[in-house]
Amino acid sequence: MPEALTAEKADDRGVRHFSVFLNNKVGALLEVVKLLGEHNIVVLALSIQDSSESSICRFVVSDPDRVEELFEENAIPHSVSEVVVTELKEGAPDLPNVLAALLKAEVNILFSYPLLIRPRGRAVLALHVDDNECATSVLRGDGFYILTQADLSR
Repeated sequence: MPEALTAEKADDRGVRHFSVFLNNKVGALLEVVKLLGEHNIVVLALSIQDSSESSICRFVVSDPDRVEELFEENAIPHSVSEVVVTELKEGAPDLPNVLAALLKAEVNILFSYPLLIRPRGRAVLALHVDDNECATSVLRGDGFYILTQADLSR
C-alpha cells in the first residue's frame, strides 16, 4: 500500500467509520476529501445517502484518530461508529455466505458498502450491524477474515 496509508495510531481495534452530515451543494464532498488529503489521510471507503437538503457521507479512513481531530477543529458535523469489515475470499460469490452467517446468528445489517481498497488482494465489505461482537464471532467461525484498523492503515 502507498506510504500515505500509514497511520501512527493504527491498532487492532475495530474499524471506525464516520458519518458526515453535508449540505446538499455542489463541491461539499470534495471540500471534505481535500481537507483529508491535505493531512495525508486516505479515504478507504465511501458511501453516500442523499436527500433533497443534505447528505450523509460515510467514510472509512486511513487515520481515524486524526480525522476526528480535524472534524472537531473544522466544525464538521459527524458521528463515529464501529463497523465490521470482512474480506470476501471469492469476491461477490461470497456475499450470500456472509448474509447466511449473519442470519444464522440473527444479526441485523443496518447498512453496508464496499471498500475502495483490497488490502490482501481480495474484495472487502464494511458492515454496520446491530451486534459487532456477535457478527465478528460468527463470521470468523465461518472462515471469514475480519480486518482491523491496523490492516487498513498499513
